[in-house]
Amino acid sequence: MTASFKSKTDPKTIPVTPIETAVFEAWLGREPKDIQAWVKSSGFRAKPGQISLVSAANGALSRVLLGVENHDGMWDYASLPTSLPTGSYRIDARMGAAGATAAATGWALGGYKFDTYKSGKSRKLPTLVWPARADRARVNAMAGAISLVRDLINTPAEDMGPSQLASEARKLGKRFKADVKVITGDALLRQKFPTIHAVGRASDDPPRLIDLRWGKKSDPRVSIVGKGVCFDTGGLDLKPAAGMLRMKKDMGGGAHALGLASLIMALKLPVRLRMLVPAVENNVAGNAIRPLDVIKTRKGITVEIGNTDAEGRLVMCDALAAADSEKPDMIVDFATLTGAARVAVGIELAAMFCNDEGLAGDLEQAAATVQDPLWRLPLWQPYRKLLDSKVADINNVSEGGFGGAITAALYLQEFVSEETPWAHFDIMAWNTSPRPGRPVGGEAQSLRAVFEMLEKRYR
Repeated sequence: MTASFKSKTDPKTIPVTPIETAVFEAWLGREPKDIQAWVKSSGFRAKPGQISLVSAANGALSRVLLGVENHDGMWDYASLPTSLPTGSYRIDARMGAAGATAAATGWALGGYKFDTYKSGKSRKLPTLVWPARADRARVNAMAGAISLVRDLINTPAEDMGPSQLASEARKLGKRFKADVKVITGDALLRQKFPTIHAVGRASDDPPRLIDLRWGKKSDPRVSIVGKGVCFDTGGLDLKPAAGMLRMKKDMGGGAHALGLASLIMALKLPVRLRMLVPAVENNVAGNAIRPLDVIKTRKGITVEIGNTDAEGRLVMCDALAAADSEKPDMIVDFATLTGAARVAVGIELAAMFCNDEGLAGDLEQAAATVQDPLWRLPLWQPYRKLLDSKVADINNVSEGGFGGAITAALYLQEFVSEETPWAHFDIMAWNTSPRPGRPVGGEAQSLRAVFEMLEKRYR
């Protein structure tokens, strides 16, 4: 659910005045005496996201004051839908196209709520008159993509296993006339995806590789890979209860891949898109993979299983090898891969690894432009020796707990050719505390930054 819009004002439409924090004092000095008195008595200082409801002489709501860091920032507007009384509102400011689009996107996401399993009706949210220069198609596509990511992550694993995730991809394919192929169960072995099969074979819901293709064959090839571990018990190296609690979100990378694909297709970016999501449940049964088993991957690299709870990189490696085999212009992958990344950069930053300086620079610039933060970590080659195995080409984990996010990225790098530009995002995909427009639960991280980069390159 997102907040809604309307096309026209009516006599009851209430203006919302955004005020930049830096110019608050100057703005206040130009206002009538009654507004100055109200602002001072109410403690309104135009702090980002701060709201003040101004009443008319008859006691009715006549105006809303909103503090913003700048007019182009979307999250300050996200505080409005759940804070305002039900009714019709409009933004009372001259805004450029970028600012109007950002404000409308913030409004839309400010009303997001995952209430699928709640009984009873939710409060009716207020409605915003579309800002004059807002790109409506972009707002709807962006809010839709982020809401899709959140909904997929928030849905319990019982209702979002590998088969349901594949169904969601098929729905997406039908909506945008994309070709969707799903390889299921033992067919993965016949078509040379052994690590995906090995991780998911112990589940009652067989493992799958979701393969979506869209766009003209003559356009630049862009491949997206997303980790789709729909629930992670840790396998035989079983997770403790605290570590298993949120593991419905372990398909967050796959959710990001679907969300980004929907955005690319909705806004008709001129690329030849391929989206690969290995969808599995890492479960425990008599046929589960065991510690120190050795698997020959799609690329031919043999991998020793040092820990069955490092399953994400196993399912990703076969998908990355498949994406790389077509020599795309770039590969971007998303994965809730390591706790070490959370220790390194916390939960609000996406940890990025990249083998191409141009791509890394473009992503960092895009992240700053759209305020979708990421932090680059190094592919530190001297740590590659930590993945050495005595019986196979590589181990899926390193000895000791140091540099875990880096060694996981180095493992994935083995399955991407040196000449293929590749960016890997190790993400949390979850808000542990609420912020405007970002409630507790599933979250899209770095999705807007990646799309901004793609649009700058290919539009």
